[in-house]
Amino acid sequence: MRILITNDDGIFAPGIRLLAEKAVKYGEVIAVAPEREQSAKSQAITIRRGLKFKELDEIVAGVKTYALDSTPADCVRFAKYYLKDDFDIVFSGINNGYNLGEDILYSGTVGAASEGVLAKGKAIAFSCTYNNFSEIEKWFDKIMDFILENKLLDKGDLFNVNVPLNAKGIKTHQGETNFETNFALEGSLVWQRGKPNFDKDVSGTSDVNAIYNNYISISPLTVNRTDLTIYELIK
Repeated sequence: MRILITNDDGIFAPGIRLLAEKAVKYGEVIAVAPEREQSAKSQAITIRRGLKFKELDEIVAGVKTYALDSTPADCVRFAKYYLKDDFDIVFSGINNGYNLGEDILYSGTVGAASEGVLAKGKAIAFSCTYNNFSEIEKWFDKIMDFILENKLLDKGDLFNVNVPLNAKGIKTHQGETNFETNFALEGSLVWQRGKPNFDKDVSGTSDVNAIYNNYISISPLTVNRTDLTIYELIK
């Protein structure tokens, strides 16, 4: 299996190094990631200027490594269309902090994974507790065993994985973060502030509810935004 790894925290973030260390067990690995943090870029790409890139020392032995001065999605596109790398799957992350509920629409981590699917590959986005990679390091191979043994990559193209501390098992699907958004004037600038309320998601099986109750979430996603239920009613 040919694996492209990327992230939105930047090529020097600890999460991508850990991901590279874990990924080499599953195939040939190449790394292309933003040269600096690109959080909340979703699936944005850069089309009004040229892109600078540089090849770096390998972040893990045997993993050719590039930094790109653009978004996570562009890193995937750069690998596919400039480097001509015929990857089978994108591993995106490991993000420093969760990507749950509606946040996946803003996430550069999930955006890069989604771009991998548009490039005709499979993709998994990995995220974990803020500033603590110990649990996902412990669970990574078990998560991959679950995905491979259940043939999830044959059934779907895109999966979003979140790992809490003290994980007890695995649950699935996107939920609601119930985020309290607050625009606050600080000096002459308006900042977007707020906080999520994971406890308000009572669905029982969502990613938000899973993390709140110390379960790993593996959510199947799609890049096709068609509401098929409504489509069947109106076609």
